[in-house]
Amino acid sequence: MITYNADGVNMPKFRHRLANKWIKEVAANHGRKVGEVGYMFVNDDKILEVNEQYLGHNYYTDIITFDYDEDDTINGDIVISLDTVRTNAEKFNKGYEDEFHRVLIHGILHLCGINDKGPGERAIMERNEDEALTLLHELQVAEDEARE
Repeated sequence: MITYNADGVNMPKFRHRLANKWIKEVAANHGRKVGEVGYMFVNDDKILEVNEQYLGHNYYTDIITFDYDEDDTINGDIVISLDTVRTNAEKFNKGYEDEFHRVLIHGILHLCGINDKGPGERAIMERNEDEALTLLHELQVAEDEARE
C-alpha cells in the first residue's frame, strides 16, 4: 500500500492512482514488489528537523528515504520538502511537476537499492530517474487516450 500525507503544507495535486501504478511498475522493473510505502510532504523547516533528528545533518534537502525493505519487497517512509522541490525546479530550470515526479521516484529507486553518493552512482541514479520519468509519460499518455 502506498500512502500520501502532508504536514505543514497543502497536499500537492497529482494523480495518485497513476502514481501508484507507476511506482509499482518501476519497482517491478527492478525485481521488487511494493509493500508499505508512506510519503510525507513537508516544508523546509520540517525536513531540516527530520534531517537533524534522524541523520545528524544540519542542512535542507529535497528528500529523505527511510528504508525498511524485506527481501524483494520495498517498504519505507519518504519525506519530501515541497519548498526544496520548488527551489530546485527554479534552480535547474525545470517545471515544478517534472521536478516533483523526479523526487517522488527518487525515493523509490533508493528503496530498490540504487544509491547516489558513491563514485559514479549519481549518473546511475539519474539514468534510472530518466527511465522512470519516460515510463510515467507513457502511462499518462495511455491513460489520457483511454479517457477519450
